[in-house]
Amino acid sequence: MPQHINRPATRQRLRLAGGTELSFITAGDPAKPAVLLLHGTPNSSRMFRQVVPALAQAAHVVAPDLPGCGESDPLPAVSFAAIGQAIAELLRRLAIGPRFIYLHDWGAPVGLQIAMQAPEQVLGLIVQNANAHRTGWGPGWAATQAYWSHPNAQNEAAATAHLTLEGTRDTYISGVPPEVAERIPAEHWQEDWRVMNLPGRMDTQRALIADYAHYADRFDAIARYLQHRQPPALMVWGRHDIYFELDEVLSWMRALPRMEAHILDAGHLLLETHAAQAVSLMLEFIRCTQS
Repeated sequence: MPQHINRPATRQRLRLAGGTELSFITAGDPAKPAVLLLHGTPNSSRMFRQVVPALAQAAHVVAPDLPGCGESDPLPAVSFAAIGQAIAELLRRLAIGPRFIYLHDWGAPVGLQIAMQAPEQVLGLIVQNANAHRTGWGPGWAATQAYWSHPNAQNEAAATAHLTLEGTRDTYISGVPPEVAERIPAEHWQEDWRVMNLPGRMDTQRALIADYAHYADRFDAIARYLQHRQPPALMVWGRHDIYFELDEVLSWMRALPRMEAHILDAGHLLLETHAAQAVSLMLEFIRCTQS
């Protein structure tokens, strides 16, 4: 039988059909089932640095920088649908077959689009502080919802007021218990802020805040997909998330009654402080799903 090499993490670049370059990390044996890791804002595949080596022992890991994030170029026309098409092209070009999909934050619209386009290829969903129901929106979403309803300059300014160094820091530590937050080095959000200020990156952020309304319009279709397909699912949720309400957890559990759910003492960026626990749960989920 052929021997497959368990490849270490390697960063590569791919020129998409439209000319944009996409940066991504792969690791592990390509003969094994894939795990597609999708980050949120304002992050990149760097978010997964602590889990890729362990996941690569059990799966073929693919972790892209979404267009306009990390080392990937911005798209000329920005939307979640266009980003989903870019990641779907990456999967085709890498000949990725059956896959687990890690959903987090802005990675959820992308990952669910990919899942719904090829449901037979979905081995399971890993849900980490990823919203797919209106129950996830707390009072902090009021300005964004007002912008969606009335997209004028004043409402846009309010909806994008968090696009600052302080707002980037808040993604990491706001609402998180001090003894947990102190484990996150400031250079992590400082690096995100540096990248956000590269050409075209802030425009990407602003465009996706507006386009999230179109993702919300698909919640009913997503609910039908989940109800009909009932994909195996693991939830690993940071309970101190300042963006998504804990009611969202119950909505996911109602949609997927057999989902395994774990609520950890972490924030929105759970992997910054609880990577070891998360990867242990993911490895067990992958093993059990494949057995």
